[in-house]
Amino acid sequence: MTIAYDVAGSGRTVVLLHSTVCDRRMWDPQVPALVDAGYRAVRADLRGFGETPMPDRPYNNADDVVEVLDEVGGGPVAVVAASGGGRVGLELAARWPARVTALMLVNTALAGHEPSPALAAFDAREEELFDAGDVAGATELNVATWLGPHADEAVRAKVREMQRHAFDVQLAAAEEFAQVRVAYEVSAVTARTLLLSGVHDLPDFGQIADELAGRLPRARHVPLDWAGHLPSLERPDAFNALLVDFLRAGDA
Repeated sequence: MTIAYDVAGSGRTVVLLHSTVCDRRMWDPQVPALVDAGYRAVRADLRGFGETPMPDRPYNNADDVVEVLDEVGGGPVAVVAASGGGRVGLELAARWPARVTALMLVNTALAGHEPSPALAAFDAREEELFDAGDVAGATELNVATWLGPHADEAVRAKVREMQRHAFDVQLAAAEEFAQVRVAYEVSAVTARTLLLSGVHDLPDFGQIADELAGRLPRARHVPLDWAGHLPSLERPDAFNALLVDFLRAGDA
C-alpha cells in the first residue's frame, strides 16, 4: 500500500481526508472524539503529504482512497473532508455513491471553480515566493491565509510544520506526475451532505458551499461565524460537536 493511513476505534467507519495545507495530522483533535462516540476513524495522507511519497506514475486521489477502503474493509462509510481533500471526498461520493452514506465537506474546493480576486492574489503571491526560492515565506503565507482568529500559536506551529513538510516532499520530487482526472456528475451523490464554510475564510469557499447546496440532492450549508479555513483545528470542541451530531443523525 503506497498510501499512509491509520485506523482507530471500532464501529461505523468515518474516513478523514485532509486539506492540502496539512496532512492527516490535522485530524488529531477529531480521532479521540470519534472513537469515544463509537466510530472507527480512518485517516489517510494523500500523495505528497505526510508519510505518503510523491507518485511515480499518473494517479487519482479518489482511486487511492478506495484502495485504502478496500484494505480496511467495513462496508459503507461516512466521509469528512476539508478543502482540497473535499474535492477528493466529493469525487468519491459521486463515483461510488453506494459506498458513501454521509458526507461532511469543510471549506471544500471544487473542480472548475473560478478563483475570486482574493484567491487569485494568494496563488500569485505563493508562486512569486516559490520562484524566488523562499519556501519559508510561502509556508508563512499559507499559515497567515488559512487560519482564522481562534487559531492559537500551537495550532499555527502545527500547520506550519505540516505545510513545510509537504512543500519539502513535493519540491524534492525528481519528476511530477499529473493526476488522472475522471469525469463524474455531482448529482450522482446520494449521501446526506453537510457543507461547512468559515466566515473568516476567503469568499470562494462559502460560494462553493452555496453552489453545492443547490446541486446536491440532500445537502445543507452551515456557515460558521467563528471559523477560518481550518475549523477542526481552530476550535476542535465546537467542530467535534458538529461532527458527532451530524454522524449520529444518520444512525437514528
